Amino acid sequence: MTFEHNPSPEPLQGVTDAADLDPRLHLAAIVDTSEDPIISEKLDGKILSWNAAAARVFGYRADEIVGFSILKLIPPELHGEEESVLQRVREGKKIEHYETVRIRKNGEVFPISITISPIRDRNGITVAASTIARDISDKKRADESRFRLSAVVDSADDAIISKDLNGIVRTWNKGASRIFGYGAEEMIGQSILKLIPNELRHEEEQILRKLRAGERVEHYETKRRRKNGEVFDISVTISPICDESGNVIGASKIARDISDKKQVEKILVQSEKLAATGRMAATIAHEINNPLESLMNVIYLARQNCPPEGRVHALLLTAEEELERVSHIARQTLGYYRDTGAPTENFVHELLENVLGVYQSKMLAMGISVDSRFNDLQKVLVSKGEMLQVFSNVIANSIDAMRLGGFLSVSTRNIMDLSSDGIQVEIRDTGTGIAQENLGRVFEPFFTTKGELGTGIGLWVAKQLITRRGGQISISSSTTSGNSGTTVTILIPFAFPSVSLESKDELLVG
Repeated sequence: MTFEHNPSPEPLQGVTDAADLDPRLHLAAIVDTSEDPIISEKLDGKILSWNAAAARVFGYRADEIVGFSILKLIPPELHGEEESVLQRVREGKKIEHYETVRIRKNGEVFPISITISPIRDRNGITVAASTIARDISDKKRADESRFRLSAVVDSADDAIISKDLNGIVRTWNKGASRIFGYGAEEMIGQSILKLIPNELRHEEEQILRKLRAGERVEHYETKRRRKNGEVFDISVTISPICDESGNVIGASKIARDISDKKQVEKILVQSEKLAATGRMAATIAHEINNPLESLMNVIYLARQNCPPEGRVHALLLTAEEELERVSHIARQTLGYYRDTGAPTENFVHELLENVLGVYQSKMLAMGISVDSRFNDLQKVLVSKGEMLQVFSNVIANSIDAMRLGGFLSVSTRNIMDLSSDGIQVEIRDTGTGIAQENLGRVFEPFFTTKGELGTGIGLWVAKQLITRRGGQISISSSTTSGNSGTTVTILIPFAFPSVSLESKDELLVG
């Protein structure tokens, strides 16, 4: 009853047809050439037979294991499992595809799937058991890999969706549910067109055409529709899914909601427009002020040379007052931008993240790495547009100073002491730095160290906005080789300063 492993069996002499082969030899040949271990054992667990696959999988030769207990292959903590198995076999029952673990000769524990069947004698009495075992280590590793991949996909913030070449959704992660508002049960089996506004449905056919050709669509910005009907901005990357033969059978899509990014871009574009308009207005105001001052002097001299009680003197006095009013209006024009919106409560780190998100691709292309450490635990009452303009101006300066790459550090922390009570923001770069002789002028309007690249109003505007808010802004810098860079420190009080509307109008807010 023992099948000994013979790696080079002698050819069967005189056998010319399968029908001439002894059935027992035929069975032995099948068992010994099987890819899976096939083992037989007595009802007390003693091994009776051991094929070549068993030797390969477990590491024991037949002469090392036949006659020994099957427990030699089972971890000690699972020995009780064997008695339960043998009891079922004694009852004539079969155990199919039972997954457990076993031990190789080298001590390695590995996963295995076994099917155990009773062996009966001519009288139908169960006298032994046969075990067909399959090493499922690769399967388990593949299952674990798929499980991890599935967990990563399902926990992603972005929507990760797959669809076939007809645009029918096949998989739908939690990120997709959060972004689009549909549950998986509502979308799987449905057309992806359900998410696309009617006027953009032509895009889907173009995308599918590219996918069928094996092409990838990267960072394509478009619009999609949520379950509630809201149309929003989105960035999608779509890749073909191929079968084992390389044929495209579907597509995977990673979609990111960029609504906030687009909104910030609009705010920053508006800020840049306002800054450009303000530069022009400030220049005009400056040019007007010069002749106004000359006229004021001329009128003053004319008044000195006419009788005080005469009509001419009175008219000159009126003209002087009107010119002073015009001069005041011109000076006010230097404060070219006023945010008339009411201040709102905002987390400073969220405003900084918005600005960093806008400049992310530019910094990546320039080789600038970013380290952000935020520890602001309390909201501040600020004008969101003004703060975005401040942070954008400062960070843009840092980027311009690191044209060959570098490191940008942005941090926030709560400050609570007798002299200050608010959020401190520190923006530090490893750029070229600012020479000490220029450091005292950086907050002056139109002063720039960037030549044609700068307008000279960015830091001036930032200082006006922060000062109006009751805060402080300071700057330190070094041009020392190997240790160059600039640090801008901004303190934003928690509470808006108590200033009357009239006095606010007198402030320059850039």
